[in-house]
Amino acid sequence: MYIAIAGNIGAGKTTLTRMLAKYYGWEPRFESVSFNPYLKDYYSDIKRWSFCLETYFLKERFKDMLAIQKAEHTIVQDRSIFEGVHVFVTNNYLRGDLSERDYETYMELFGHMQRMMRLPDLMIYLRKSIPGLIAQIQKRGRECEKSMQIDYLRDLNDRYEDFIYHKYEGRVLVIDSDELDFENRPEDFRKIINKIDAQLFGLFSEENWK
Repeated sequence: MYIAIAGNIGAGKTTLTRMLAKYYGWEPRFESVSFNPYLKDYYSDIKRWSFCLETYFLKERFKDMLAIQKAEHTIVQDRSIFEGVHVFVTNNYLRGDLSERDYETYMELFGHMQRMMRLPDLMIYLRKSIPGLIAQIQKRGRECEKSMQIDYLRDLNDRYEDFIYHKYEGRVLVIDSDELDFENRPEDFRKIINKIDAQLFGLFSEENWK
């Protein structure tokens, strides 16, 4: 199986990916944030570096996707190629930080790649409010995120809602995570596990089906 964890910056994707991998014995795949050579430049000048940053992410996520599709075991991935395109790239384009020419070039490239992909068996969307995202971003203290604007996070949240509820065609489990501390409270993590079991194995309730 292929499981993807979706959510805005600071939603808790990496933490949940790690915890699910340990609980179920799945292989985790993490986003290459620390290794993207354009990330620091991007946050200092988004308009200048958005095409370079997103193209690098596309390259890395496509390599991951090819490896995932060859795997014979279950993989859980921290952010999929689909939200990278339909949330982050679309957001940069709509904000005017990605030119029409660059956006069309990027989407044509993705279109060719998409013919070789399959959707995740389940996408888990960690839905979090702006205050919750800001609190988490401040807590982890990444230098490159310190200059991030609130309106940028808000726009991303809007793109996520549109992507999950109107554009994405696969199976989605929505987790409203503002009141959850699944890293430190076992009962909160159990709530998530119960919902995942219901989706994948038909156990417990199915109230959170998309």
